[in-house]
Amino acid sequence: MKNLAVYFTGIGRIEIREEELSTIGDDQVLVQTIVSAISVGTEMLFYHGLVPKEIPLDENIPVLAQRAGYPFKYGYAAVGKVIECGKTVDPKWRDGLVFSFHPHESFFAADPATLIPIDDTKVEDAAFLASMETAVNFLMDGKPIIGEKVMVFGQGVVGLLTTALLAQIPLGKLLAVEPHEIKRAMSVECGAHACLDPEETNFDELANRLLAGSGADLIYEVTGNPSTIEIAMPLTAFGGRMIIGSWYGTAKSRVQLASHFHRRRIRIVSSQVSTLAPEFCGAWTKERRLAVTKSMLGPIQPSRFITHRFPIADSKRAYTLLDEEPEKAIQILLTYL
Repeated sequence: MKNLAVYFTGIGRIEIREEELSTIGDDQVLVQTIVSAISVGTEMLFYHGLVPKEIPLDENIPVLAQRAGYPFKYGYAAVGKVIECGKTVDPKWRDGLVFSFHPHESFFAADPATLIPIDDTKVEDAAFLASMETAVNFLMDGKPIIGEKVMVFGQGVVGLLTTALLAQIPLGKLLAVEPHEIKRAMSVECGAHACLDPEETNFDELANRLLAGSGADLIYEVTGNPSTIEIAMPLTAFGGRMIIGSWYGTAKSRVQLASHFHRRRIRIVSSQVSTLAPEFCGAWTKERRLAVTKSMLGPIQPSRFITHRFPIADSKRAYTLLDEEPEKAIQILLTYL
């Protein structure tokens, strides 16, 4: 068996390398990957070299704890099958389907404690587990209330999942904002009352009309573009809150905190899935949040967001597509079998 792995080797450069399979330890299992999901926002920051080199790839995931210097393997949404167990591992793991926060590669050794059994979840839905957990965390941090007017700026995968979860709450209005037509159509399918194109000349007028002139009580910024904050600020209601879910990497955020911010007492809150907000650290744990996340995969069926599948050996094409024609893709999966 040969192991193919995706390597980021420089700005705009991807290599698929063939590696020897490492021998698993007595307390490890060997997982054969079935599919892995490209995390468009984060991975394209790495692809474009917009991540500070002094920080770890992801300090919360042991396999990604090294610093972000080229070359490196990346990715954190792999679904596979356990094909071998170490001597001290419960043999019940054998043949089980699992999710792992692991880079894109054909095979990998893992401590069973780091794997998430996916039970009866469809493999392609399970590939969205990391993104769904982020969306669940957004709702926890935003605390949407029945009857509120909510806007979600950005309808990439995480934005769509956030919209789909919000649509299960009887909100007064649920609006989304997205420049790409394919994502706007999916947003409405997920339950948005309308999805607006921010590049339309009458965008502000239309948004204000749909919000009945009083602004949105809750806004999510998940576009990855720091300039969105200034576009969203005038649409925020008095006492409204803005949840910043985007990670901007090295991109500078120059926000003009003018009259809208001060006079309307707007709250800007960061949201990051690697931790729970302090107010949840009593009754809630990451395990409880993960259980909620898994329970949402079936009802939401995020596999409908998949627009492209590329074999691992052809992964360069996936990143080129996301770089040059992002308007054509929502979720890309790499396939291995």
